[in-house]
Amino acid sequence: MDRSAKNSIVGALCVAALLLAAAPNVFAKEKAEEKKEDNVLYVLGVALSQGLGAFGLSDDDLDQVVDGLKDGVQGKTNHINPRDYMPQIQALQQEREATVAAAEKKKAADFLAAAKQEKGAKSHDSGLIMTTVTEGSGASPVASDKVVVHYHGTLRNGTVFDSSVDRDTPATFPLDRVIPCWTEGVAMMKVGGKAKLVCPSDIAYGDAGRPPSIPGGAALVFDVELLEIVAAP
Repeated sequence: MDRSAKNSIVGALCVAALLLAAAPNVFAKEKAEEKKEDNVLYVLGVALSQGLGAFGLSDDDLDQVVDGLKDGVQGKTNHINPRDYMPQIQALQQEREATVAAAEKKKAADFLAAAKQEKGAKSHDSGLIMTTVTEGSGASPVASDKVVVHYHGTLRNGTVFDSSVDRDTPATFPLDRVIPCWTEGVAMMKVGGKAKLVCPSDIAYGDAGRPPSIPGGAALVFDVELLEIVAAP
């Protein structure tokens, strides 16, 4: 949930492009080695794809990206300076990001409306929809406190994108360093309490999202248990 964890997609693409241009043969493999490296090379492709989620690439778009990648690796793009194209790439990213986010927000509207109607749900001015599952006891945290929590995060379709519960390891973080939905919602909980937080994108990760696991404009659902408050000095 840390806002500072958001990637600079354009910066990553620039670095990747420069590395490919500087060392066009770095990924060349002998035929005898290819089978051994199949899994690693596949994961390499997955790694290079991580910054592309915001572009909402069609199959045709992806074909062009792959062509550029191949030509870059094979040293056929020496006439192209990737830095010269960074403004165009950034503009395309923003355009596609806005399109992806608008479509996702439209799909999320009915989900959020239904969430407001669930038993025990309370809507707040920020857009937060909060349902108290178990009342805790004692004090509530303030924004300057650190909190120890267990959480389970899902998209509106139930897909899990992050879960300390699944990892069986509680998370600790400053309450003022997370998405606004968490800062507001957890501050209304008490130790031992459990709550369901439904977060519109405006108080979650916004139009940028956190590709590839969280699309731009996504509404998120968190099941949260507040385990401990670590008060600020």
